[in-house]
Parts: sequence; structure tokens; C-alpha cells
Amino acid sequence: MARAASETSEPREIAATLDLALRIGELLLSSGAGASDVSAAMGNVARACGIRGCTADVTFTRLTMSQQSSAEQPALIQFRDVRYRDLDYGHLTAVDHLLADLASGELDREGAAARLNRITSTGHSRPRWSVSLSLGVMGVGIGLVLGGDWLVILIAALAAVMVEQLQRQMGRRRLPAFYQQVAGGLLATLLTVAVAATPADASPSLIISSSIVLLLAGVNFLGAVQDALTGFPVTAGARILEAFLATAGIVAGVSGGLEVAKLFGVDLGAVDPGAYSVADPLTMVVGGAIASAAFAGACYAPLRSLAPIGLVAALAIGAYAIAIDRGIGIAWSSALAALLLGLLSYPTAVRARIPALVVVAAGIAPLLPGLSIYRGLTLLATEAADGLLAMVTAAAIAIALSSGAILGEYLAQPIRREARRLEGRLAGPRLVGMHRVRLARRRRSTKVDTSTNRLD
Repeated sequence: MARAASETSEPREIAATLDLALRIGELLLSSGAGASDVSAAMGNVARACGIRGCTADVTFTRLTMSQQSSAEQPALIQFRDVRYRDLDYGHLTAVDHLLADLASGELDREGAAARLNRITSTGHSRPRWSVSLSLGVMGVGIGLVLGGDWLVILIAALAAVMVEQLQRQMGRRRLPAFYQQVAGGLLATLLTVAVAATPADASPSLIISSSIVLLLAGVNFLGAVQDALTGFPVTAGARILEAFLATAGIVAGVSGGLEVAKLFGVDLGAVDPGAYSVADPLTMVVGGAIASAAFAGACYAPLRSLAPIGLVAALAIGAYAIAIDRGIGIAWSSALAALLLGLLSYPTAVRARIPALVVVAAGIAPLLPGLSIYRGLTLLATEAADGLLAMVTAAAIAIALSSGAILGEYLAQPIRREARRLEGRLAGPRLVGMHRVRLARRRRSTKVDTSTNRLD
């Protein structure tokens, strides 16, 4: 009887470990982590809990994990679907700390599961109005980066708050993200139409560009290119498709707003999609720092990390502005800024006790990869030749930003003592999660000798 009990408890222990790894992977993937980071984190959780022979598979909507103790035994397989995606860098940071404690042996599986339950059940760390306020501040920063005047900056901040409130109400009614993007683009364009109907002297193209930046899915391309570079093409294709679909929703909303302007006889002139003026380098640096810190605040990043994130973004934007001023192409300028961002994000993340993903995702936002994609899609619908050229340029900028940031992570890994062992065999940039985990010894089951009533 004791032997039978021990044999049944082992599959239960394995199943509990796989469930913990899948739940951690679900939170990481929904928070924007790359598939390689998620797969490595799931495998490291199993290894830290003393389970051998585990394999993890990650797709865009499903996580799979299996374990087979020996060739004679059937494999134990568990699945978990990723249905909702909500950026919460506070939860992401808490899970990153959980992984570190689990790897160091400070937590066992039961303690890690209990802490994960507290993380996922406590809700967001800050009130919802702080998100609206942060997005409004981000609109101010984006307006500065794009070289807008005080009116453009004010409208960009107002549009950010109004669009966030609208999309939140639509999200409560479970409307798909595409329709939320259409509504956001329509609202931003209607604000531009309202300004154009007044005597105010402002560029409608610049107002539209500043107002829709918050809707653009440029940050998603970071995870997509990382997945493509690290051997997860299916997940990369799904993320790219989601980003293009979200951008297409904005195009539909903006075009709808322009039709409303024609219907009411409001003359907007020749609207240049994705247009922006070149601000002076100091203004771009200040605006980039404000936009990155505000974006991190809107995603519930810890307050202690906002100032370091703004500083790193300011340095990256400064490098970008200097490169553009020296006549370097926009793609190479973007790659240089992203490389610097990746290099600085690793030590910054260590100092601020946050994952490097938070620094990279927030720092890349003011570099405007999504605005180029929006411009390409819009021109593709009106002028095929110009649209095709714009799409190639947009793809070059997106790949330059993503690959530059990831290359910076590769080069910055040996900075930490934990990563010194990986200098000769870099397995991939770890934007979140631990790098290496030793296999924990599992507790052996206690067998009872029923003939003598003694413990062996």
C-alpha cells in the first residue's frame, strides 16, 4: 500500500509542477515576453522543482508542456490557453522575482504557487485613473518628439486620455481589438476635424500623427522579431499579423474620420499620413524621456523604475537625433539607438530590480516604429508605388529597432556575474526570467515496512 501511494504521488507532483510552469508562462506571454523567454522560464521552473525530462512549446495562443520520466512510461502532457493580454509590468516584475527566489531555493513549489496566486488575484497596483493620466503625459512627450507646437501637444494629450477611456469601455463589452482600434482612430481624427473647423493654425497631419501614436502596435514588433531570431517563426508570424491588423484598424478609423470631414465640408487640406516635423535634439530627448517613463507608468511598472527608464530612453533618443543630424539613414539611426537601448537596459534593470523587457519595451516606444507602419499601410491603399516603398522602409525600421535592441541584450549579458558562465555560449537574450537553474533534488518518498512497522 505504501509503494502504491508513492507511485501515485509522483505523477501528482509532476502535474503540479507542470501546472505552475504553465501559469507562469501564461503571465509572461500575455505581458509581451518573447517565446524564447517564456519557454526557458517554463523549463527552468520544472528544473528548479527537481523535474527532469520536461519540454516546453510556445505558440501565440497556447502553451504546452510535457514530461516523460523514461522511455517505458507514457508522457504527461498539459496545455494552457492564453486568451487575454494585458500589459502589467508590476505583475511581470513580481513573477521575475518569484523565478529568482525559486531558482535560488528560497521558495519551494508550494510557496511559489501560493505567491503566484497572490500576484494574479490582487489586481493592478495602481488605480485606473493613473493610467489615463500617464497616457496623457505620454501624449505630451510624443508631441514634443514629433516637433509639435503647444496646440498639437495639448490635443495629443487630450486624445490619449479620451481614446483610452473609449477603448476601456469597449473592452468591458468584449469587443475585438480591431474595432477598438477603428474607434480610436476615428475619435482622434474627429478631434482633428474639430480643431480644423476653428480659426486655430495647426497642421492636421501632425495632429493626427501625434494622436494615434498611442494606438500603434510598434512595440509588438519587438517580440515578433525576437521570436523570429530565436527560432519561433509561428509565434513571430502571429504577432506580426496581430500588429498589422491593429494598424489596419487605425487606418480604417482615420479614413472614416476624413470622410466625416468631407461630409460636413471641413477642409483639412492634403493630409500626409504619418507626417511629423524634425524637432531640435534637446526637445526630442526631453520628449522621449517623458514618453517612455509615462508609458511604463501606464503599464503599472514600479515607480522606482520610471526615472531610470526615462534616462535610458533619453540617451537612446539622443543617439538617434545625433545620427539623423549627421546624415545617417533612418534605419541605421534607429538600429544605433536600439543597440544603445539594449546595452543600457540590462544594467538598468539590475539596478531597478525589474526585467530588462520593461526597459526595452518602454524605451522603444518614442522611436515610433508603428508610425512608419501606419504610413506604409495608408499609402498602400492610395498610391501603390509610394505605399510599397513606405512599407519597405517601415519594415526596415521595425527590424532595425528590434534586432538592435536584441543585439544589445546579447552584448550586455556578461555584465552580471550570473551571466559570466554564458559568455562562451550565449543561448539567447533573456529579457525576463533567470538565465540558468540547477536541478533541485526531489524529496524521496518514505516507505513503510508493514511487517516490522519501522521506517526504512
